[in-house]
Amino acid sequence: MSDTIKKPREFFLTSLALRNKNTVYLLTIIITIFGFISYRGMPKELFPEVVFPTILVQTVYPGNPPIDIENLITRPIEKEAEDVKGLKKITSTSLQDASMVMVEFNTNIPLSEALQEVKDAVDRAKGDLPTDLMTDPFVTDVDFSEFPIININLSGDFSLEELKRYAEYLEDVIEPISEVSKVEIQGIEDREISIEVDLLKMEALGLAFHDVENAISFENVSMSGGDIKLGKMRRSIRIVGEFEDLKELEGIVVKRDHGRTIYLRDVANVVDGYAEASTLARLNGQPVVSVQVIKKGGENLLNATDKIFSALEKAKETGALPATTTVTITNDQSDVIRKQLANLENSLILGVIFVVLILFYFLGTRNALFVGVAIPLSMLTSFMVLNIIDYQINMIVLFSLILALGMLVDNAIVVVENIYRFVDKGYKPIDAARLAVGEIAIPIIASTATTLAAFLPLAFWGGITGEFMKNLPVTLIIVLTSSLVVALVIIPVISASFIKYGENRHDNTPDKKKANRLALILVGVASIFYIVQYFAIANILAIAAIIVFLNALFFYKVERWFRNVALAWLES
Repeated sequence: MSDTIKKPREFFLTSLALRNKNTVYLLTIIITIFGFISYRGMPKELFPEVVFPTILVQTVYPGNPPIDIENLITRPIEKEAEDVKGLKKITSTSLQDASMVMVEFNTNIPLSEALQEVKDAVDRAKGDLPTDLMTDPFVTDVDFSEFPIININLSGDFSLEELKRYAEYLEDVIEPISEVSKVEIQGIEDREISIEVDLLKMEALGLAFHDVENAISFENVSMSGGDIKLGKMRRSIRIVGEFEDLKELEGIVVKRDHGRTIYLRDVANVVDGYAEASTLARLNGQPVVSVQVIKKGGENLLNATDKIFSALEKAKETGALPATTTVTITNDQSDVIRKQLANLENSLILGVIFVVLILFYFLGTRNALFVGVAIPLSMLTSFMVLNIIDYQINMIVLFSLILALGMLVDNAIVVVENIYRFVDKGYKPIDAARLAVGEIAIPIIASTATTLAAFLPLAFWGGITGEFMKNLPVTLIIVLTSSLVVALVIIPVISASFIKYGENRHDNTPDKKKANRLALILVGVASIFYIVQYFAIANILAIAAIIVFLNALFFYKVERWFRNVALAWLES
């Protein structure tokens, strides 16, 4: 019976990475840089943005009571809309002179497709609608994701006309911001010229309402006056007839009767005012003019508010907004989101510190850092992928990352410990990493796959709740897959490069001079990032400097006591 020599198992990705260590380090740098860029550039919201595909059909039919509106307009539109694909429910309201039909679709139907489906249904229903409709039914989508993100309230010792002018200036400078959908001014209406006729005078002079109406409409007109030839060129002539002053309006000739000229001022009072109030804006009981800024769906709310504040400051600096104007900010959604996201981010950072601390006690400082690298690299890789698939940073995504913290290091722990086992057998670091990962690659892939399989069905959760919660399984699947790739490709290269081997491989006593020098370098680089206000990177470098310094001071002694005394006592 012949002996067969079993070839050591290798995992091809790990072997490829170990043969190209410089490429792996370059890949690590790229992941770090683009991961931070992706995180900073991704839209940030408090909650996931859920699209409710809802279409509104509005039809105006003046002079008809609700019962006729329902029979003549609402029912024919409902009948055709019931046959559209992906319909969830129809809600209709029949009012005096108007019909409103809300068509809601399932969340898997794109909004553009839903809008086209309803437009086609309305076109089919036109044959059953009254022929004397003033306008065709108006079909539009209802975007619930567009909501006011900030209110800018203007007040002070100014007239309403002046405050409105300042509000319109802000509207003009804020609306071009790419993240802003529209700007609405509340608390003051559009300017309106009212003509208050005297019925007794009109009757005495034999005038009717249409005489006044026709006189005003015929006078308040700008029109083309043809063209004129000047040399070799022709110039267009425009006759400007629109009113610029109330006196012009009062001087309109309404009628000439038996040599007598009747002017508008003879039968009416002309009042320069505002339309009937449809909105009121009050702050601390005082009237204000409020500028409401509405964000586009899917855009970065924090970026939008930053640009709005920048535009507001520029308006103050240039004098477009007088210094005496009282500007009060209310309903600032970014403030709430910044605080909530900051709390979650702090929880995430604390979680990373605690995980590394536990690894430090059980694995030692060097191994803990090897394994701890898997956490930021996995998360930064996840941010790149989430950015590519147009996800947002929100409470659910950050909560998913916190939930995954403990699982991110599972594969890396197994890889690092197995590499150390092969080093103890006398293998060189490169060979130890190649053989160690080859031995356990299939088991850790299978282990990760079983975890992903548990979350996979949740990614296909239907309905509004599913749209809201599917961020959790998708984020977990991405980050756990990233941690597997990091454990099989990057961690073996780092371990093979910096692992201790030889007779002193179990001696954890650090070189204090080198450690202090490294800590000072990290502090210096962190200071630079603090100055340029990249606080996230600066905090990470500062924490790393503290860990290096404390490890040289006494951490290595605590680690040695825990492994040699505390664990031995627990085992016994």
